[in-house]
Amino acid sequence: MNINVADADNRVIINVGGIRHETYKATLKKIPATRLSRLTEALANYDPVLNEYFFDRHPGVFAQILNYYRSGKLHYPTDVCGPLFEEELEFWGLDSNQVEPCCWMTYTQHRDTQDVLAILDRLDLDTDKPTEEDIMKKFGLEEEYKAGELNCWQRIQPKIWALFDEPYSSTAAKIIAVISVFFITISILSFCLKTHPEMRVPVLMNTTETMTDGTVAWRLTKKETEPHEAFFYIECASNAWFTFEIIIRFVVAPSKLEFMKAPVNIIDVVATLSFYLDFMLTKLKRESDMLEFFSIIRIMRLCKLTRHSAGLKILIHTFKASAKELILLIFFLVLGIVIFAALIYYAERIQYNPDNDFESIPKGLWWAIVTMTTVGYGDMAPKTYVGMFVGALCALAGVLTIALPVPVIVSNFALFYSHTQARSKLPKKRRRVLPVEAPRPKGPKAQGQQGGPGAQNRRMNAIKHNHPDSQGGGGTALTGLLVAPNAQVALNSSSSPTPVGFDTNVDNIGEKVALSGLPGSCSTDGAVIEPLVTTVPSSLSGSPTTPVSASHISDQRSHPSTPPGITSSPTAPTKNSLVIVNT
Repeated sequence: MNINVADADNRVIINVGGIRHETYKATLKKIPATRLSRLTEALANYDPVLNEYFFDRHPGVFAQILNYYRSGKLHYPTDVCGPLFEEELEFWGLDSNQVEPCCWMTYTQHRDTQDVLAILDRLDLDTDKPTEEDIMKKFGLEEEYKAGELNCWQRIQPKIWALFDEPYSSTAAKIIAVISVFFITISILSFCLKTHPEMRVPVLMNTTETMTDGTVAWRLTKKETEPHEAFFYIECASNAWFTFEIIIRFVVAPSKLEFMKAPVNIIDVVATLSFYLDFMLTKLKRESDMLEFFSIIRIMRLCKLTRHSAGLKILIHTFKASAKELILLIFFLVLGIVIFAALIYYAERIQYNPDNDFESIPKGLWWAIVTMTTVGYGDMAPKTYVGMFVGALCALAGVLTIALPVPVIVSNFALFYSHTQARSKLPKKRRRVLPVEAPRPKGPKAQGQQGGPGAQNRRMNAIKHNHPDSQGGGGTALTGLLVAPNAQVALNSSSSPTPVGFDTNVDNIGEKVALSGLPGSCSTDGAVIEPLVTTVPSSLSGSPTTPVSASHISDQRSHPSTPPGITSSPTAPTKNSLVIVNT
């Protein structure tokens, strides 16, 4: 019997989210400096009546946490989200880095997802109409907007900015976006078509020649060709729009520095300035082929289309996310190119080969690049058997080298695209969830009370729930009462006989149960205790020291109803009453 009592004292009951877990106190001490290792009965979430600790946390995660205390191995439950698992570990005072290797890859997937979502937030891929409050947040005028303290410029600036930078904000913004795309397309087409021979006009030069007989002859010679004059007017109109757009967007930008740091804006500014510089040099008759070469940056205006296309943004950031794989690809390509260029150079010199195309290793580098990328122009080819064998190895190595990182890039693009599609289908407005605060007892808390009136009502409900049915007579009126560990039962009477069904052997009771004639609260160690009173008819009152049979009490707990004649009250005990108290 003493062994069973000692084992019960060493066990602890933890109620997590309505699911009760029972373990040994020594098990919780295996991992020190955690919440479970510091459980004491002085905590506010300890219920002395039910003898358990209650935590309103996720019960599924706690099962794995408790198993970590038992086995020393922390596994990740696949039915919960990663951030939720991290929050639970943080609450219980555990380190997430202790997750077992078998679960580590599954557990860390949410971190990659969070990185992707953070990138998508920066990309601003939403195609829904933004509210005025969302636009004001970008300018830091949310508080002034709510208070109605905006001045004239603060009201106009966000609206103009939304016209040029938020194509989905209004119908006018969509029209401006269409105009911008139109001029970008016209500018690119003009830049390409003006190089076509059919679109160029010859520049004729009148020369005077003196013939052998002394006569003078006039001759028209074709010096060069230049683009048709219509292309100049097209470029003037396009760059006039681009200039107007850049100035307006810069003036109304929320942050001038961030505007100038954007790569698309840098390309737009440089391309526009190159047009004006080319125009001035043409007027000054100081044309330069080098300047004309740099005008190729105008074709980079195609990057401006990313402002209007979510797919292009995803593609660009896919390459950014795959930068490590692309660098690895380039490294292996360079390594293979150098190796096979040297091999083919010496392989072609082993045998007699009068038509050797590989006169040096640098020429072999060009052949290796073309072969490893599977292009194969055919301008250079090995002629010897050893050279052909090296060429075959070069082609196979190129295929394998290029094919290895491609799945990673494709998976990154699929990841970005799938999350973008999922975000577009999510509702923009969600129900607001208020933070839950711990309930506080109403009124002052009496000294020595545990839990106040709310906890007292909970204990009374537990006692009412465990009352037995009446089974005839008054002998079972005291059975079925919930007696917590370390509790005392006192029956206040002086002359009534011992009730039927009571056992005078105190050793049969697992807890310390005694009958005494105290009219109020009882204590065994000097502690102040809170009485819970159940009134008993005088016919069931016994001697002041009559003990109760624990087996009889446990047999009667299965009866849900309260026997007739017994009432429960949280008031102070009176004569002929049964008092159940906790220490």
